[in-house]
Order: sequence, then structure tokens, then C-alpha cells
Amino acid sequence: MTGDVRVLLADDQPLIRAGLRVLLETEPGYAVAGEAADGAEAVRLARAHRPDVVMMDVRMPGTDGLDALEAIAADPALAGTRVVVLTTFDLDVYVYRALRAGASGFLLKDTEPVALLRAIDLVHAGEALLAPSVTRRLITEFARHGPAAPPGEDRLAVLTRREREVLALVGTGRTNGEIAAQLVISPATARTHVGRLLTKLDARDRVQLVVIAHEAGLVGRR
Repeated sequence: MTGDVRVLLADDQPLIRAGLRVLLETEPGYAVAGEAADGAEAVRLARAHRPDVVMMDVRMPGTDGLDALEAIAADPALAGTRVVVLTTFDLDVYVYRALRAGASGFLLKDTEPVALLRAIDLVHAGEALLAPSVTRRLITEFARHGPAAPPGEDRLAVLTRREREVLALVGTGRTNGEIAAQLVISPATARTHVGRLLTKLDARDRVQLVVIAHEAGLVGRR
């Protein structure tokens, strides 16, 4: 099972964990790396097993999912581990903190099984869950209510004018195809620009580019 995507399940509800385990164990290409009932256990198991993806509940007793997310994202040994936050509500009050901490995406707990598996694949491949519906609303919410940050002009000094344009569009949740259409460039060129942004800004993934764009003031607040 060397090629399997190894997933750690972190949720305080045994029924939720059991459902996710059954789904992953009955689909080829996935393996459950462990189960955690709270954030502290999730961090411990992540360090012990180094899963590819962690499905992390937000609200858990003791150490919650956000504290666990921050610990995992800050651990250099877990640089290859991606965290997907599981939430009950699509406008969770902790979204901004989760985005800044390094979450690679968000899923509602009532997500269809096929969509959940696709989400795991996308995150494992280095993409971010910035698709339409849920996540775009999340981006809008944290942009509107997230804490004000100092101007990020110094950090953006390394960018070209075109790269700033691309970053602003990434900040609104645009896909590479949508960026290409708006700037009248090819999808491959848009993808190249996004790759350069990740490198120049030392961003973990596309979600962090969204945060940087908002904090730098490239995306207007309403």
C-alpha cells in the first residue's frame, strides 16, 4: 500500500471517525494512518506517523483542532502533511485563524463521500480547497471580519506588476483558468505565475497566498 494516501482522522465523535474510516478503507488508494479524539492526540499521532493529510475537526475537548493545526503547521518534520479542517458550519468564527495557521482547505461534515475523496486528492497533490460555494464564502468572511494586519508592501517588493495582479485574483478565490481568462493569458502561464508567487512569498500553498493578498490590501474589504 505504498502509494496510498495516508489520512489521519481527528474528531471527538466516534461515529464521525467510524464513517470516515469505512469510506477510506473501502476505496482503493487510501489508508487510515490513525484516529484521534482530541487535538493533543492528533498532534502526537501526526508526529508519530507523518500522514499525508489530516482531517481535523475544529471543536474538540481539551486541545481543539485549531491549536492542533497550528502545532502541525509549525513543525518542520510535518512540512509534507496537509490539514483539512472539518466544520459543521460553513461560516465558522475561527476560519481566519485556521487560514493563517496553514489549513489547506475546509469541508463541511455533510460533504458527499465522492467530494470528500476528491478533496483529499487535491490537498495531497498540493492544491488548496478554494473551490466555489463553501470556501469562497469563507474567504469573503475572513476578509470582512479578520483582524487588521500591517501593510504588506515590503513583503510584496519582490513581485512584478503582473505577479501582483495574479496574487490579487488568487485572493478572490479565482482558479488558474479564471485568472488566465481575466488577464488574457494561457492557463499554463497563470499556473507559472502562481508557482512563482508560492516561491517568492515562501507560501505553503494557495490558501496562504489568499491570506497574504488580503493582508497586503490587494483585495478590497467591504
